[in-house]
Amino acid sequence: MEPDMARGALEGIDARKAAPSELAQRIIQTTSKGYRGSAILMLEDGTVMYGRSCGASGTATGEVCFNTSLEGYFEVLTDPSYAGQIVTMTYPQIGNYGIDPADVQSAYPGDGDRGADTPALRGMVVHDMCSTPSNWRSAISMPDYLAREGIVAIEGVDTRALVRHLRDHGAQKGIISTEVFNLAELSRMLDEAPSLVGQNLVQTVSCADVHRYGAADLPERHAFASSAAAADARFRVTVYDCGIKRGILEGLVRAGCELTVVPWDTPAEDVLAQHPDGVFLSNGPGDPDAVDKTYTQVQKLIGQVPLFGICLGHQMISLACGAEMEKLKFGHRGGNQPVMNLLSRRVEITAQNHGFGLVFPTLGALIPELSGGIAEHPADGDLRFWVERGIAPVVQNERFGRIRLTHVNLNDGTAEGIQLLDHPAFSVQYHPEAAPGPTDAHYLFTAFARLMAGEPDYLNIDIARDRLAGWVFASE
Repeated sequence: MEPDMARGALEGIDARKAAPSELAQRIIQTTSKGYRGSAILMLEDGTVMYGRSCGASGTATGEVCFNTSLEGYFEVLTDPSYAGQIVTMTYPQIGNYGIDPADVQSAYPGDGDRGADTPALRGMVVHDMCSTPSNWRSAISMPDYLAREGIVAIEGVDTRALVRHLRDHGAQKGIISTEVFNLAELSRMLDEAPSLVGQNLVQTVSCADVHRYGAADLPERHAFASSAAAADARFRVTVYDCGIKRGILEGLVRAGCELTVVPWDTPAEDVLAQHPDGVFLSNGPGDPDAVDKTYTQVQKLIGQVPLFGICLGHQMISLACGAEMEKLKFGHRGGNQPVMNLLSRRVEITAQNHGFGLVFPTLGALIPELSGGIAEHPADGDLRFWVERGIAPVVQNERFGRIRLTHVNLNDGTAEGIQLLDHPAFSVQYHPEAAPGPTDAHYLFTAFARLMAGEPDYLNIDIARDRLAGWVFASE
């Protein structure tokens, strides 16, 4: 048999293996779901799963990760921090309440190559995709939205088995296709796909030009759930857009900030020339070590102006201080991550989305008199050591003086927040904007306002009371 004929025969065999039987296809076609064709998922280690297409036709490669949120799939889908990734949703049915475009989280203003609010992720994996949503706010179904936006997606996958595999073996490259079923060809395409490590994905999701965001930009269609009025704009804040979520912009505005949003690589001198009351460092995708044009500017800003960083912004502040980052085995992604605030001793249930983390001991040596008399970092690197002892340890940093560990992840003992004691700056690894997720950490926007106002104890906030502030039901 000629090589081309042999290849075609193999592709035919692989395609038949991927497709349900003709009877199953006819049955599915008679349901409200309909039959959209076969799809395949292959991981870098050779794991293969078959399913059905539930989005756009095509082929997509990226790092396969998972998100444990029970709701908020549209906010996950449009979070720019997922650039370069294929997201697996662990909740069994996705799309049951449809999509309201007002909930979009991408704040990308659009350019000639990519439209405004366009999702940045590469693909999506679900167990069951609902095609007939039921919700008074829904404007479009999830599969129709995915098809419209060109996002390749697969359903019918045993997501429990996939997530267990990723937990055991780590996040890894993967490929979804509705058009290529030959395993050898898929493997070749996957080998040629770039790794997430070393890529600067921030430049693909950051704005290209300076623009403003204020109270007038808050979405009116969210007024049914939250207070329509933002706090009076008392602070002028410059925002480094590394792929910022719209919910974060809204949180800053509601805390009394008038925002000037700048590209990820804006020189510190240009920022300081705006004479801001504070600078915010946003979330964003990919490997933080590759975003050197941001953290080298942060180095120049520390000590010059109050700083607050979220997620990638936390990593930018850490790198500016000379710390090291590590790639986590499978990351933290979901709306149910427990974090201990070492200052208040409160546990916050947080929303998170990151695959890299701060190695806290690399910030410097412990200061025993400020760390409960302890002079050595825990040998195993598990920061729950400090949780058990009720201590918020402080290190001596060579560049910026004393730095305190403020928050710790209770699932794996990784660093979740730091505070510079000799300069007005703090950061957290998680997302306080609750889009999607709980509002336990909403107080951090208030803390930033207090920092800019010059309050020394700016993190001392009753989070149980603050998390209800601004919600309609809080005043009823």
